[in-house]
Amino acid sequence: MQTVLDKALSAFPRADLLQGPTPIQRACRLEQQLGLHEQQVQLYIKRDDHMLIGGGGNKLRKLEFHLGAALQDGIDTIITVGGIQSNHARLTAAVCARQGIDCELILSRAVPKREADYELNGNRLLDHLFGARVHVLPQGKDAQVQAEIRAAQLRAAGRKPLVIPTGGSTPVGSLGYARCAAEITRQETELDVQFTQVMIANGSAGTHAGLAAGFELLGRGAATVRSWSVLTDRDTAAARTLQLTRQTLALLGSSAALRTDAIDIDASQLGEGYGLPTPAMLEAVQLMARCEGLLLDPVYSGKAFAGLLGDLRQGRYRSGDSVLFVMTGGTPGLYAYRDTFIAR
Repeated sequence: MQTVLDKALSAFPRADLLQGPTPIQRACRLEQQLGLHEQQVQLYIKRDDHMLIGGGGNKLRKLEFHLGAALQDGIDTIITVGGIQSNHARLTAAVCARQGIDCELILSRAVPKREADYELNGNRLLDHLFGARVHVLPQGKDAQVQAEIRAAQLRAAGRKPLVIPTGGSTPVGSLGYARCAAEITRQETELDVQFTQVMIANGSAGTHAGLAAGFELLGRGAATVRSWSVLTDRDTAAARTLQLTRQTLALLGSSAALRTDAIDIDASQLGEGYGLPTPAMLEAVQLMARCEGLLLDPVYSGKAFAGLLGDLRQGRYRSGDSVLFVMTGGTPGLYAYRDTFIAR
């Protein structure tokens, strides 16, 4: 049965990059390790790292709608921005390679790391393999400004470029996670479970905003989503997420008045800043790997899962609750943080 959300989403062009829903699996070994069986709390994982293009990850959902619009408009070059180890940049390069569109990446030094693995391995290696033209900016240069300058140069040369902002986190990009909310709802029916809460990392806010907008339109409420900020303080992240959620709802034709308290964000796992390791992140990555054989990334889902572990250990959820953690990918980033993990 088509929902109001499904109907609203059908109005937008979309490139099929996922080739079907990503799986949801129960984390039985983690439940045992954390004593969740005794508490009668169930833990599930949605594998948004489990995608076929470019190593997978949440940015592909956003790129489905950005690319759909780009193909409709006859775009021949996509320019995007991010940090040295940007997952969004890597996946944009992969998608462009698949579609035969030129790709240029404007990368800034958002994290104070200079190790050889950080500069050349992980996502940076893959950017090169996917054939993107990479511009690494000196410290202090604004990547978005440079992207617009480069786009103007290409237009002057007769090309037709599109600039996609950091993380693909625009109202159009957020449609990808509004669609994911509908996907999760259908999977709940298949699994005969309803998730008490859906947990994610929050960087550029598009994933949280899309899910929040989707669940709001589905009648579940935006507060179904809980996230951990990995980029900014709580107030900044909440304001950005609220604004983007409202914009996404408006794009979907909804006049819903979203309250400020509908956006649930925790900044306790940020540590010293974006991309900087924390002891809790290291424990979370190792625990997931050693209990479930799954790989979290050190920048986003590693910190978010550390936050979820804190919630579970503090008894935030009650008997009968089922919680869903969305693994948003970023596995190549592990190789850029070799020094962090080898030191343990």
